[in-house]
Amino acid sequence: MSYVVAVRALCEFTAKQGDLDLRFTPSPSAQEGIAGHALVASRRSKSWQPELSLSGDYQELRVRGRADGYDPDKNQLEEVKTFRGDLAAMPENHRQLHWAQVKIYGWLLCQKLELPEVRLALVYLDIGSHEETLLTERMSADALRDYFEAQCEKFLGWARQELAHRAARDAALQALAFPHAAFRPGQRDLAEAVYRSAASGRSLMAQAPTGIGKTIGTLFPLLKAAPRQELDKVFFLAAKTPGRRLALDALALIQQSAPALPLRVIELVARDKACLHLDKACHGDSCPLAQGFYDRLPQARSAALADPRASRQGKEALREVALAHGVCPYYLSQDLVRWSDVVVGDYNYYFDVSALLHALTVGNQWRVSVLVDEAHNLVDRARKMYSAELDQAELAGVRHAAAPALRKPLDRLHRVWRDLQKDPRHDPQAAYQVRPDPPDKFLLALQQATSAITDDIEAHPTRVDAALQRFYFDALHFSRMAESFGGHSLFDITQDAAPGGPAHTRGSRAWSRLCIRNVVPAPFLAPRFAAARSVALFSATLSPQNYYADMLGLPADTAWVDVQSPFMADQLAVRVVSDISTRYQHRELSLQPIADLMARQYAEKPGNYLVFLSSYDYLEKLAERFRQHYPQIPMWEQTRRMDEAARDEFLARFTAQNQGIGFAVLGGSFAEGIDLPGDRLIGAFIATLGLPQVNPVNEQIKLRMAENFGASQAYDYTYLYPGVQKVVQAAGRVIRSNSDRGVIYLMDDRFARPEVRRLLPRWWRVGQIRVFK
Repeated sequence: MSYVVAVRALCEFTAKQGDLDLRFTPSPSAQEGIAGHALVASRRSKSWQPELSLSGDYQELRVRGRADGYDPDKNQLEEVKTFRGDLAAMPENHRQLHWAQVKIYGWLLCQKLELPEVRLALVYLDIGSHEETLLTERMSADALRDYFEAQCEKFLGWARQELAHRAARDAALQALAFPHAAFRPGQRDLAEAVYRSAASGRSLMAQAPTGIGKTIGTLFPLLKAAPRQELDKVFFLAAKTPGRRLALDALALIQQSAPALPLRVIELVARDKACLHLDKACHGDSCPLAQGFYDRLPQARSAALADPRASRQGKEALREVALAHGVCPYYLSQDLVRWSDVVVGDYNYYFDVSALLHALTVGNQWRVSVLVDEAHNLVDRARKMYSAELDQAELAGVRHAAAPALRKPLDRLHRVWRDLQKDPRHDPQAAYQVRPDPPDKFLLALQQATSAITDDIEAHPTRVDAALQRFYFDALHFSRMAESFGGHSLFDITQDAAPGGPAHTRGSRAWSRLCIRNVVPAPFLAPRFAAARSVALFSATLSPQNYYADMLGLPADTAWVDVQSPFMADQLAVRVVSDISTRYQHRELSLQPIADLMARQYAEKPGNYLVFLSSYDYLEKLAERFRQHYPQIPMWEQTRRMDEAARDEFLARFTAQNQGIGFAVLGGSFAEGIDLPGDRLIGAFIATLGLPQVNPVNEQIKLRMAENFGASQAYDYTYLYPGVQKVVQAAGRVIRSNSDRGVIYLMDDRFARPEVRRLLPRWWRVGQIRVFK
């Protein structure tokens, strides 16, 4: 059995040394990198051969990769690297890594073509100026073979260890038994669907009710499928922290049930939660955990994988290992992804613009299967990932404090931005405007400004300017999103009609915000699905199927399963209150009947309830009315900008011994992802249809939906489906097990409409009541 390793991965393991140093400028975007490579190729002769596939063996190792180009007339092998800014600022260990790569490619080429020697070339292309810097070295095939074998020898011991781990892992997974005595009702159907999708290499949409154990019901079959499908990794992606926690708990249960299973699990967490020196920059001159990082990484890596606690869960044990070896725990966890079997993290690690897991999957040609938890959230989350915004007030602040070298490009950007608002085709007084696309003149000025900031940051690496850095990264992201602008997005300008203070006004002037607003993330997500062996998206609310398939860009052969609920209709009383309207213009009139209905239900059956409202304003008004008229009933409220401690305190009120009503916002922290079984929650009042607000932005989104999917789908895709999905998620908090009993009040007359009723769970038995006699 051979161990396959990519050229880049081999070199990063054997040739990377020195400090962790992120002072060199941000890497060009993927689109810029592709364009840069294409530009270099266009400048070469007709004999130049691009994208040369090369591979070679050394004992148990198979090394493979794709060299950027080879010119047989010159006998020159080229490795192209795109960059920004001053090439002289590139850390030496980056340059050493690049030379290592081209030398490995050099030997693989000499072996393939039986060449006695070859000239190696590093081609550095400045993305801003399009200038090339060429570094060359002529080497004999014998010298290159010696270098190749030396690097392989450094890696061979590790490769043998990894082969042994993979064999033991796969043998244990083949014998793995389900960790519970039996599957829950519906759980086996879900598990079988996940297993079949992995076996066939197809994506899967699984709508499965809350409470059947979806997390372990998806992880277990995918682990069972891993040996036969030769999976390198399983990625479990969650929208929120509780989802990651459930995945880690499920994996711990699986490992407890099979103590001999050598499963390596890593949890990826955000940098601000893993970093121990947030006040320091990521380079050796500032942070002690960055100094000599790559020199100490091999020992830290080995220790982490040898420690059962670190390789079988998470961040606390991993932090101990990192500190014991003097390395950054955040970047240690990113290295350990390469050697882990299961990676648990947020959606963004695979689906974002520059996602780590997707880049590693493509770069290493891994066979991965992906699980997407609570997948109904992926539409909104992906929209945010592929949207970008710039605030003119932030530019004004940056200009005001800018160093002299930055004044000219920032002033030019300010003038071009100001000219956007003078476009005669649009009303300069309009608070919201949509333009066909981001103007080239503005994008050029933005690029010039970011190039100038890049140069300034390189020239003053120890200077800290948080506002400038924030604007810089926002501008880079805006430029990247502009490169791929199309019918899936909007470009709009929002005028701040009522400036809120000095930050947003100068004299009587109001600033504007520019937004590239992604509406349909499908074109960005489709390549992510294609890169995986299989993807299973699961949630209690993935209906209608065509909406999520269209919005997410799922493959045409995606399988669908709608798991039957294990719950019975008599467990849950669902009552539509057909004579209350929660529309904005009727909300004031709705307060008293809603408060009275809640009080009557509480008097009839005291216990713990949740009431969900469409906004904090509505919540606060209803809470005040309820408090005035029913002071004897305990109540507690979700507040704006609740921190984690406050959220935990809110949930702690829901105990079997406690009684009262919690007030929450639909779509917020308490409307999904929380588990309050039994008497901890016996009912919910939902005083909204959940529809997004009708405003200029959403109306433009509706127009874009019509262009993409037809006028007949526009309203449903923009308003109805996202709204009802939030309602069903919130209602799903009530029944969590086969022994639960509860009641749900849907308080809006629109819930009685057939097009809405069709979107409610099939197992509900819905009745209607009236509050006005």
